[in-house]
Amino acid sequence: MTKAEVISEIADKTGIEKADVQATVEAFFKVVKDSMANGNNIYVRGFGSFINKKRAKKVARNISKNTSIIIDEHYVPSFKPSKSFVSKIKNSKKVKSEVVS
Repeated sequence: MTKAEVISEIADKTGIEKADVQATVEAFFKVVKDSMANGNNIYVRGFGSFINKKRAKKVARNISKNTSIIIDEHYVPSFKPSKSFVSKIKNSKKVKSEVVS
């Protein structure tokens, strides 16, 4: 499902105009990105957490050139779904039928 499809579905279910829904969705994504860039994590009860994960400093190898490079400690964005979100997906008949096919 694309962002445009999500916006259309929200507009259909709520009766709000697509332009307003799009502005809201874009604002949500901007808040998430800006907050995480500032080092803040975001917790949405019943949905999940957007968190910054710390990656340790490490030595990586370029096998083709037989050289090594040092990758400094850094942070990467991550999403951790809530337990209720995970259980909803696990118990979904639609997802189970697609996986078996």
